[in-house]
Amino acid sequence: MSTTATDHLPVLVIGAGPAGLAAASHLLGRGIEPLVLEAGPGAGAAVREWAHLRLFSTWGEVVDPAAGKLLASTGWVAPDAKAYPTGGDWVERYLEPLAEALGGRVRYGATVTGVSRAGRDRIVDADREARPFAVHLAYAGGREERILARAVIDASGTWSTPGPAAASGLPALGEKAAAARIAYRVPDLRDPAVRARYAGRRTAVIGSGASAFTALAALADLAASEGGAGTKALWILRRGISGSTFGGGTADQLPARGALGLAARAAVDEGHAEAVTGFRTEAIERDSDRLVLVAEDGRRLDPVDEIIVLTGFRPDLSFLGELRLDLDERLQAPVRLAPLIDPNQHSCGTVYPHGVKELSHAESGVYLVGMKSYGRAPTFLALTGYEQVRSVAAALAGDHEAAGRVELALPETGVCGGSGLFDQPETGETAGEGGCCAPVPVPLGTTGSAPSGG
Repeated sequence: MSTTATDHLPVLVIGAGPAGLAAASHLLGRGIEPLVLEAGPGAGAAVREWAHLRLFSTWGEVVDPAAGKLLASTGWVAPDAKAYPTGGDWVERYLEPLAEALGGRVRYGATVTGVSRAGRDRIVDADREARPFAVHLAYAGGREERILARAVIDASGTWSTPGPAAASGLPALGEKAAAARIAYRVPDLRDPAVRARYAGRRTAVIGSGASAFTALAALADLAASEGGAGTKALWILRRGISGSTFGGGTADQLPARGALGLAARAAVDEGHAEAVTGFRTEAIERDSDRLVLVAEDGRRLDPVDEIIVLTGFRPDLSFLGELRLDLDERLQAPVRLAPLIDPNQHSCGTVYPHGVKELSHAESGVYLVGMKSYGRAPTFLALTGYEQVRSVAAALAGDHEAAGRVELALPETGVCGGSGLFDQPETGETAGEGGCCAPVPVPLGTTGSAPSGG
């Protein structure tokens, strides 16, 4: 393999989460020195914020092979491959030990504020590919630093940028003013203060994915528990009820993921949650000490005490503005990857394994991996990120045969029902359409066929 003027520089990895630490492990295994920069105070800082939630993947599916090999050399004992960890387990029993094994190659409290080619903004062509990447960092207290790198792997995820309540992609009118009563994460109801916030109250849950299922099931458990009487969830769906609304169920090849949808359905069937379909939030208004959701068509819901917004996440691209990235205009994902994951085209959870080919940009040597590679698309699995970084590390090492090889088979959701973003509600699913009255929540039974639709 030929060498270049930048080969002595490290490969900079942004983010010490599962994909970032796996990337560093693969690079180190190929003799390439990584430097991992993490804005948080420790490994898995984002995962730590949902430590109370159980993954729907087993330990065998969330430990990267190269990382496991590195850990084994330290005497680490792998957890039971068939057990399901919580986010906290994942951090404490895997991510933290892995970061310790990487040692000084992981730096905390380092926020990346910009990435460019050294001495070249995005306009300049001359000698561009020969220049190293210049990465600007900010530390607590205001100290700044510039680091040069031979390549950049951005595994910073999307956790810090959740989607808003409004269907337009912009915050709903009044959403910022009501921020104290809105959560953008699944609440940890084990925490007494958080539990008191929702117990006996009416909470709107906006979203239709696994996080919404989890929140509905958690609120249902609270309602059925001691001290939880009167707890009620109002499930806000932008589209109608269909056969795929509750996910793959027993057909999902990840059983725990299928069980989430079944738990959400049970919450509705048992009366702990009510579904309002075809409701596209436009505004959040005050009604004394409560909140009222208003739809684009003028419909208004009865007041709620709290709102949980679980409408997905989006990538923060602000610090990559000086790089020439090939991003899909809709998903903000790499253009070669976007057609495989676009929910406008399909709702299947199956995406064939991919690597450096799909993740490359016009700016050679920069890669978005892990959750960030999916942009605004949902249904990402840790296994996907591990395969991505394996391929990228191989390419950076000059092993193009390994980079192009597929070493992963992904499980299916069991649901493949057409466009995952089809929002048109079924006729008769809501009342008061076009008027000022609250739509009638839709009761769902466990028997019979579900209405067709998106």
